[in-house]
Amino acid sequence: MSTTPPGGASAGPAGVLVGVDVGEVRVGVAASDPHGVLAHPVATLARDQDGGADLTALVDLVAERGAVGVVVGLPRSLSGEEGLAARRARDYAGSLQRRLDVPVRLWDERLTTVDAHRNLHRSGVRGRDQRAVVDQVAAVLILQAALDARRAGRPAGTPLRARKPRTRRSGQT
Repeated sequence: MSTTPPGGASAGPAGVLVGVDVGEVRVGVAASDPHGVLAHPVATLARDQDGGADLTALVDLVAERGAVGVVVGLPRSLSGEEGLAARRARDYAGSLQRRLDVPVRLWDERLTTVDAHRNLHRSGVRGRDQRAVVDQVAAVLILQAALDARRAGRPAGTPLRARKPRTRRSGQT
């Protein structure tokens, strides 16, 4: 399988990527085709903040699909600031990375859930019925944007970074 997208620039290994939309209640999951061209919905996992069953299921899914990477949506505000939801997504991505041997990257997903609701509404899915699938649709939108970037020779998201160590202020011991 070629690692060079059309246009000649390398943007990482070709292959399946898994997209993740992290919510407080549910986690939407999408995957690409083996060539990394098209994203499709896979599952909606119940968020298990205490036991980590959702993380375990996600690790299993990544292994089953032979994924070469995972892209987790990072919900920034319109101004680009990171609030509580973004910190939770970063923490989730970090927990996932500690369980996986493939890279986990973050993708700016401003307004992805809004777009997912809009797309479902346009396709005739009633508001009440959207809850079951909106997280999967958001994961598809996140992953498709990352796939398009990778095919254009750009990185499919930003790598996770370790938090900067706290520096001591002068006068503290």
